[in-house]
Amino acid sequence: MTAQYSTPKSTETRKVRSRALMGTAIALVLGGAIVGGTVLPSQTPALADPVQVEGVQPISFADVVEKVRPAVVSVRVKTNGQEMVSGEEFEFPFDLPENSPMEKFFKQFRDNRNMPQLRSRPTTGLGSGFFISEDGYVVTNNHVIDREQSVTVILDDGSEYPAEVIGVDDKTDLALLKVDADRTFTYVKFSDEEIRVGDWVVAVGNPFGLGGTVTAGIISAHGRQIGAGPYDDFIQIDAAVNRGNSGGPAFNFKGEVVGVNTAIFSPSGGNVGIAFAIPANMAQRIVDDLKDDGSVVRGWLGVQIQPVTQDIADSLRLADAQGALVAEAQSGSPAEKAGIESGDAIIAVNGETVEGPRELALMISEMAPGTKVTLTYWRDGAKHDLDITLGKLPETEKQASLEKPDGVEPSALDDFGMAIAPTDDSEGVVITDVDPNGQAAERGLQQGDVILEVGNASVKDPAAVEKKLADARASGLKAVLLRIRSGDQTRFVALPLSQA
Repeated sequence: MTAQYSTPKSTETRKVRSRALMGTAIALVLGGAIVGGTVLPSQTPALADPVQVEGVQPISFADVVEKVRPAVVSVRVKTNGQEMVSGEEFEFPFDLPENSPMEKFFKQFRDNRNMPQLRSRPTTGLGSGFFISEDGYVVTNNHVIDREQSVTVILDDGSEYPAEVIGVDDKTDLALLKVDADRTFTYVKFSDEEIRVGDWVVAVGNPFGLGGTVTAGIISAHGRQIGAGPYDDFIQIDAAVNRGNSGGPAFNFKGEVVGVNTAIFSPSGGNVGIAFAIPANMAQRIVDDLKDDGSVVRGWLGVQIQPVTQDIADSLRLADAQGALVAEAQSGSPAEKAGIESGDAIIAVNGETVEGPRELALMISEMAPGTKVTLTYWRDGAKHDLDITLGKLPETEKQASLEKPDGVEPSALDDFGMAIAPTDDSEGVVITDVDPNGQAAERGLQQGDVILEVGNASVKDPAAVEKKLADARASGLKAVLLRIRSGDQTRFVALPLSQA
């Protein structure tokens, strides 16, 4: 019997079947489908494009920073500070007879040795500054280099140069340094454009020793008074400013300096978004004077002044509560020589309106000694003009003195909440008592203040004060003006008559 075997498929048949299976697999992998033996195209959607936002891109400060950064420096100051250190403990190495001269001597020696001692030690302070000329003049704050022994400026590239202090002005907290080196420096200029609230600013400085730090913000306000000096006129900015930024510049988009960063308001000592900068126009004038003379020379009028409140305006019959009220014209001053008197309200200088004492002080300080100015002032219910030649602001101003009264009998002014009595020298009357709930206390009058004038007339006894008050009330005045001396200062206080 012959055995039967199945015939093996040919090699070609196996290849065809293999190709068909591979095609099906590829179709499945690629997302296709087979229908009736035909591979259909894939229905899977294409991948989505990445998110893109069409719109205006935020402002970049990079171009400004790239240009100005080399002109900004860190200022390192070495000074001799002082600290209290505990004394060296000392005890007697042997016994001495009690209360003997030798025992007393060594006891005094021991006590002196054991007392805390005030000793000097070197300290280092850090601040900021910026070049204003290619030959090495640097602007910074006076408080940065105060009590300096040596000053070093550090450039953005890390190079260091010793600097000399050319001059300082403590009234505006500005200082000018000079670097002598065989090279030129990248420098910036002060802006001469008017700044506006809302303008962008870029601050560059050395906060906490981190040189070359850049922050940005806007001008929040201008004309700020913070009690730093007699010529406060600060720009307020919200760029981050911290310790070490003092003396550094605030730039506009042109790379011009609009302010010199000087102070911050902060309960914690760190940035809270309120910083103050000296305006460029003021800094430019001060720096020019320091460069020329090493000091600042200002015009001097020679008056003690105060604001004109509405009560004071009513007592003077002045329509608007503006101007600077002269509390006292200092002896020998240009104002006294020209005839300015206590009680005059200065309302304009060279035709420019004086809003208040700060504006008057700034106007006069910007003028050179010897300048002739026309003052417009209010006296006796009328406006007057007077030409005055300014003097030179003295280093110290003469102040009035107060003689303390002793053994005087008071006279009551109950309507105003105070009692008065004659002075020992018959110059005015002294306030001996003040009701804390009365009008006098409400307007800042205190025991010991001396009333020199009532309604622009001198008074020497309580009866004269009472008569002047009665006359003012009878004439229909809403308030009466008192000229007051408190310690070394003289001022005016308006007491309303309608409430008395």
